[in-house]
Amino acid sequence: MTPHNTSHGFAHHLAGLVSRRELLSSTAGGFAGLAFGAMLQQEAHGDSVASDLREPHYTPRAKAVIQLFQHGGPSQVDLLDEKPELTKRHNQKMPESFTDLVKISAHGNLLASPFRFREAGDCGIRYSELLPHTAACADDIAVIRSMHTEHNNHEQALWMIHTGRIVTGRPTIGAWVNYALGSANENLPAYVVLRNDGSLPTDGTRNWSSGFLPPRYQGVHFRHNGSPVLYLKPTSAISDNTQKLRRELLNKLEAEHQAEHPRLAGELEARIASYELAARMQLSASAALDLSQETAETLQQYGVGQAPTDSYAKRCLIARRLVERGVRYVQIFVEGQIWDTHSKNAESTTNCCKQTDQPVAALLRDLKQRGLLDSTLLVWGGEFGRTPVSQSGDGRDHHKQGFSMWLAGGGIKGGQAYGATDELGYHAVENRVQVADLHATMLHLLGLDHKRVTYHLHGRDERLTDVYDARILTPLLA
Repeated sequence: MTPHNTSHGFAHHLAGLVSRRELLSSTAGGFAGLAFGAMLQQEAHGDSVASDLREPHYTPRAKAVIQLFQHGGPSQVDLLDEKPELTKRHNQKMPESFTDLVKISAHGNLLASPFRFREAGDCGIRYSELLPHTAACADDIAVIRSMHTEHNNHEQALWMIHTGRIVTGRPTIGAWVNYALGSANENLPAYVVLRNDGSLPTDGTRNWSSGFLPPRYQGVHFRHNGSPVLYLKPTSAISDNTQKLRRELLNKLEAEHQAEHPRLAGELEARIASYELAARMQLSASAALDLSQETAETLQQYGVGQAPTDSYAKRCLIARRLVERGVRYVQIFVEGQIWDTHSKNAESTTNCCKQTDQPVAALLRDLKQRGLLDSTLLVWGGEFGRTPVSQSGDGRDHHKQGFSMWLAGGGIKGGQAYGATDELGYHAVENRVQVADLHATMLHLLGLDHKRVTYHLHGRDERLTDVYDARILTPLLA
């Protein structure tokens, strides 16, 4: 093929040699490079890529969310909800009112926390000795002690906390935010996931799925070691002329494929958009995730390069760098399901806190120091809590009836504890907070009315808070 052949002739010749499916399959690994060339060509001609930024319903308090998700369910009575009565009644038979325990295995007697609680900050809220770094930020944190959810199984509870229902196939809150607001940075995804590079968390990619929303709104996994996105860059150099010819061919095939399969138009558009985004990320993603640009003092504060904080610390620091650059929603996951303390609860919970407490507090302080905390909402918690009775002697089982989470920044009034469980930490009894209330409040802080963020599907307007009569948690707001 000589340079004198027209692009139309080149496309016609190639299309005759291979099928559309074969061509798309064989060139998939190089799409990012092709799109990269297109972006560079746009820049050379002075063009800009249009942002998909959309307007909120009213002035937002928060511009971004960092969800510090604790897979497995942290124990509220060991961390954020001190129960002196539980300590007094340690090893006594559990009350008859404990009638709705999950039937995973035999439950034993009441199990007191072995950890001491201390007043923290000017607010005097009491935190466990396992959270010294978080406790030092108490005046910026609002603890919710009256969360409750609908299911004791991990998967259903995960669907609830992420998507608002205990059924599969629904969008996560990050996808809803992406759909409602779009990206504030055309070169980075609006919704980024930071997890362990080696394995998926429990329930896998459904933790950041777009559900019935178009696929383009799902979370994008960024690796914290090596290349941020696999296959981000082409493995070999491609000439400008070859890039141009391939782009023209691909544009032609994409148009034909869309015309032949209108039902797949959404998926195809999402795929094309992802390749274009991958191209733009070549210019910015690597820089955003380059921790060598941070000072030695910052790395030390987060715990980067130290055991056992290194992995989680990197994710927390990357999250700050991403929201600095306009990423709208960042989910940080722990390794596996470390908070699922069915046995050796005291030892396991201690290890969880050693991994996460310092990085989380460093993130909060770092955001505050840089003037970003007021516009960044932090949300810490898991899918449920743990029982105040023993399991297998020294463990705690899943617990949906009452557990704790905390919020900070982004319009939250810190230095407070909201709601309460009963004297043994079993039932949420005061200012009970359902998951829909949490979701409605998060959307509210982003400038969104949860009743107006809808997607029409099968004859009805779907929304994150769906059938629930959700309320904004106004006492938490600054």
